[in-house]
Amino acid sequence: MLIAGPTASGKSALALRIAETRGGVIVNADALQVWSCWQVLTARPTPAETACAPHALYGHLQPGADWSVGHWLRAVAPYLDAADRPILVGGTGLYFTALTEGLAEIPPTPPDIRAEAGRIEATRGIAALLAGLDRETAARIDRRNPARIRRAWEVLRATGRGLADWQAETGPPLLPLDRAAAVVVEAGRDALAARIDARFDAMLAAGALDEARAVLDTWDPAALWAKAIGAPELVAHLRGEIPLAEATDRAKAASRQYAKRQRSWMRNRLRNWPRLAATL
Repeated sequence: MLIAGPTASGKSALALRIAETRGGVIVNADALQVWSCWQVLTARPTPAETACAPHALYGHLQPGADWSVGHWLRAVAPYLDAADRPILVGGTGLYFTALTEGLAEIPPTPPDIRAEAGRIEATRGIAALLAGLDRETAARIDRRNPARIRRAWEVLRATGRGLADWQAETGPPLLPLDRAAAVVVEAGRDALAARIDARFDAMLAAGALDEARAVLDTWDPAALWAKAIGAPELVAHLRGEIPLAEATDRAKAASRQYAKRQRSWMRNRLRNWPRLAATL
């Protein structure tokens, strides 16, 4: 089963209820919940929850490890045996489309090019990377998604071919949609925003600041693991740059914007998936 939905929509709780009542292994389909340094801040399943049902691909990567959609597809493949009753759940819509529609086999990006992209973004902004894309990729890419823009720039810089050109060579999917039960958990904007705000307050109470404090010495804003929603704001507070109240407000706003992007992406790219109203 495939369960997609925006952050804080209750999709993980749904997956756990299904696993407890029908059996199965819950497999992570969220690009932020793979990092070992973020338990609280990414709302990764708690030890109590993982004790109730098998979970896979959660918190298994150390900061600095290479990770991409291709890495996720290779990691998830062993869990797709129907006999294991896999329940794939997450908010990274690209994982689901790559799984059910296929993914181009793009060579890995060399570390020096990834570092170059990080320097350009840090000094000149994401618009500089967007301006460096080939015309076809620039016309198709989600301009509100800095990670996708950065990835497209890295692909062009490393291979000399645009991301759109590579995607035209997409291979067969690991799991065609007609072989899986799939659902998008939908939540109303206002109810979801209120849940996001309340959840971030709960994260602070549960130790999110301690998680951010633990990565201060190795913090790299351009790194994949540093993209956890709320992490940049908490790090800025711990460095004395902004008060905690401001960091909290910014983190909540960032999370609401992230949910908005997810909802929009799923409306467009997962438009043929059945919908299930969230219970918030």
